[in-house]
Amino acid sequence: MDASYKSCIKACHECMEACNVCYHACLKEDEKMAKCIELVRECAEICSYATAVMQRSSKFAKQVCALCADICEACGTECKSFDYRHCQTCAEICFDCAEECRKMAG
Repeated sequence: MDASYKSCIKACHECMEACNVCYHACLKEDEKMAKCIELVRECAEICSYATAVMQRSSKFAKQVCALCADICEACGTECKSFDYRHCQTCAEICFDCAEECRKMAG
């Protein structure tokens, strides 16, 4: 594994975890959470995939990280629109991950 991936892998893993927590909590909320639920699933999945791609030093790591940044940004924006603590925490972590992924994709 390329050592330069370490920070981005950590951010992706933390984002995946936050999205999974948010996903589970949002399922217990009301119907207006549908878009949030959809995005946190997408975000958790791309973060998991990005982590795996970087761990194996794939030649596609930069492209996957660019896509991951876009999805994390969209997820963070959606989560930020809700006052629930889990959504606010998820948004913050998504924005941090988007920044790390953009550096990696750079």
